[in-house]
Amino acid sequence: MMMIAALTTGIGMAAILTVIGYRLFKAEESPAAAGASTATLPKAARIVSTAVAGDRLVLTLDVAGMTEIRTFDVRTLKPTGRLTFAAEP
Repeated sequence: MMMIAALTTGIGMAAILTVIGYRLFKAEESPAAAGASTATLPKAARIVSTAVAGDRLVLTLDVAGMTEIRTFDVRTLKPTGRLTFAAEP
């Protein structure tokens, strides 16, 4: 009985160490951590607020008096969405 318990514990520990090692060696380095990155915004745009939601970076902009929300992927900093608000005539 003791041999079965020891063998089960050993297999479980080996599985855990394998998963940890896999995640450490296969982790992708994010471009944001590797170096500086520049996002271009419209001329005369002003950043009103920033937030992080899950794996997205959310910027609220004031562009010539209109509000615009842009989202970027946190890992790659590539644009993922854009939402523009306009007043009714």
